[in-house]
Amino acid sequence: MDTNPSVEMFQKVLENQMLQTTKIVEEELDAEIQKLDQMDEDDLEHVKQRRLEALKKAQQQKQEWLSKGHGEYREIPSERDFFQEVKESNYVVCHFYRDTTFRCKIVDKHLAILAKKHVETKFIKLNAEKSPFLCERLSIKVIPTLALVKDGKTQDFIVGFTDLGNTDDFTTETLEWRLGCSSIINYSGNLMDPPFQTQKKFGTSFTKLDKKTIRGKKYDSDSDDD
Repeated sequence: MDTNPSVEMFQKVLENQMLQTTKIVEEELDAEIQKLDQMDEDDLEHVKQRRLEALKKAQQQKQEWLSKGHGEYREIPSERDFFQEVKESNYVVCHFYRDTTFRCKIVDKHLAILAKKHVETKFIKLNAEKSPFLCERLSIKVIPTLALVKDGKTQDFIVGFTDLGNTDDFTTETLEWRLGCSSIINYSGNLMDPPFQTQKKFGTSFTKLDKKTIRGKKYDSDSDDD
């Protein structure tokens, strides 16, 4: 049987493109190798020092975060503490919970894991029944609700489990992905590929607010004054 000329031409074009791509990659690797070969001891020492400085800076940043309560999932006693917590940290996840709501226990389990993994973000919880002012101002009507606070402003909310596959059995990776969608953590995965088993009915319409704030400004410990 004769080969279709169009198919044959397409194959040749594809082969040429693959060869060109391979050639470009090889040239880039050769350039990097040549660059390394041309480095003298002073250059290599300079590169080493820069890496050490970067590591030292990263370690100092981590220690600063830990001193502010990052790295652990913990409960704060009052609304006043909430204002102080969000002032101290650039990224905060606050779980508004209620003791009688069993789904809050599910959230607790996942947040405890993520708090240790994502030290760059502060993870806290606040009893909704002890924080009527915040619940009213943030329109929190469903428990559990996660308030995602960036630079002192409420950037987003995760209300119930709708954004998590609408199931009690969602994974820690699913919640991690959802937090990554709001840029509240440093997410290394693919945001376009949610870690669900099935997502036929799931879209990308989150319960997201346009940088909602209390009274349209940054949180302040005096915000409850009229």
